[in-house]
Amino acid sequence: MAPCFLFLITFTFTFFTTPPSVAGKQFPSEVKALVAPITKDVSTSLYTVALNTDKQFVLDLAGPLLWFPCPPKHPTVLCNSTACTAAGAFHPPRCPRIAAINKQPCTCTAYPVNPVTGTCSSDDLTFTSVTLSATDGKNPTTAVVVPRVVSSCAPKGLLSSLPAAAVGVAGLARSGLAVPSQLFSKLYLKKKFAICLPSSGADPGAAFFGTEPFYFLAAPPVDVAARLTYTTLLSNPRNPAYYLEVKGLAVNREAVPFLARMLEFDSLGHGGVLISTAAPYTTLTSHIYRPFLKAFAAATKAIPRAPKVKPFGLCLNSTALGSTRVGYGVPQIDVMLAGGRNWTIFGANSLKQVDKETACLAFVDGGPKAEQAMVIGGYQLENSFLLFDLARSRLGFLSTLLGIMTTCSNFNFTVNA
Repeated sequence: MAPCFLFLITFTFTFFTTPPSVAGKQFPSEVKALVAPITKDVSTSLYTVALNTDKQFVLDLAGPLLWFPCPPKHPTVLCNSTACTAAGAFHPPRCPRIAAINKQPCTCTAYPVNPVTGTCSSDDLTFTSVTLSATDGKNPTTAVVVPRVVSSCAPKGLLSSLPAAAVGVAGLARSGLAVPSQLFSKLYLKKKFAICLPSSGADPGAAFFGTEPFYFLAAPPVDVAARLTYTTLLSNPRNPAYYLEVKGLAVNREAVPFLARMLEFDSLGHGGVLISTAAPYTTLTSHIYRPFLKAFAAATKAIPRAPKVKPFGLCLNSTALGSTRVGYGVPQIDVMLAGGRNWTIFGANSLKQVDKETACLAFVDGGPKAEQAMVIGGYQLENSFLLFDLARSRLGFLSTLLGIMTTCSNFNFTVNA
């Protein structure tokens, strides 16, 4: 029988009190992970998780909440509840708090944020149920219903500037109400999740919640979990995003000259290096961007230039570039991590093709007062595999799947019926 696609994550506004289940049965202990497809929206360069075949939720690595516009009638959460306390753990700094209204029962207010514009709102904290697909690491298997997932309502206007198909935002940050945290606690999964972002809108990448294996189609199929390099994840007490301990940058194996302490964050949570799926390209503060751009320009001085295309600071004539398995043959860029490890960025993730004859360095200047020293953006994450091991506060990464002859779009989302 022909294979059927199992793009299963559905949200319904039901106020369940039952435990997680599979077709009415208790959640099976042998299930180690869940999987969902990730799609790239080419018009915004954002990524969405398919919550069913016709609903997309923007994937936000730094978001502490799951949020979406609610129907007029929806369940609410009491303001003296544990969930309400968790919702207030990372209050958006530019979002004014709503004064408490003296009414009984007291219901909880959440503050959802648009990850692109930074616009915030206030609305009810609510409950929803989630249905995802379990996986054996090779294919989706059974549908799993997860009841009473805490989420936030939001006005429809908060969806402005997000992909046209997006109906909300799925926050994956290190917070109690982020999607991974709730799945871990409700399903007793190991505290790991992984993302593999696709490089085009044609075929999906994959998000996993739980533990390995994670097989991608190749010859033979490869479990990428066995090929990961690990580095420490730093915690910022004022921001639930995922920060890396970065010691420097190198171009063509030569260190870029700037003060390494610029990459650290201060006691107020400013600065540092974080990973973002909401920033389309890696952004550097001007004090780092300028020497980095100079270093890359020097390393590519033999390559003919092309007119600059905003927002990029350097563009090359791509007809003069050779091609390799990992993209254009240009000098590699290394993000130098603690412990002597490097996150190496090759041509497929360093140059952006902007027209038939022009490829630009896909890093942008965030200005001298950028909130973070460096934000590793989505383009640099495409066809990379990232495993967030929250129990051990570490990140497992494979900077490109292209080197092992596969891509993020090669997880097999079909099930033979």
